[in-house]
Amino acid sequence: MHKIEKKGSNYWLTFSGFIAPEEMKQWVDDSKATLAGASGSFGVFVDMRELKPLGNEAKAHMEEGQKLFKMKGMTRSVEIVNSAMTAMQFKRIARDTGIYEWERYISAADNPDWEKAGLDWLNNSVDPD
Repeated sequence: MHKIEKKGSNYWLTFSGFIAPEEMKQWVDDSKATLAGASGSFGVFVDMRELKPLGNEAKAHMEEGQKLFKMKGMTRSVEIVNSAMTAMQFKRIARDTGIYEWERYISAADNPDWEKAGLDWLNNSVDPD
């Protein structure tokens, strides 16, 4: 399952469960439509606490989507995870797409105030690390 929402100057993305390549491609298409009118810079808050690791084909679509968000004005992103495996996979994807230096990862299991920490990074440059 995926969801895209605009909240203030940030985009909120939610991913959960096992995402097949077709759904991940649909997320890219939905993102293109959502970002068509985007102007200026913005942050991206990604809730992937319930996401299962991606297969190779779905991962390729995720890389395309990350590049799209960066190209359209993303200045920072934060990913909220529960799984060390998911965090590792997305750190690898971020390195491959060139967004790693603007992205932070917060474990919801280790930080009960994960939403505030994520928003502090996006809106105020307060590094959660």
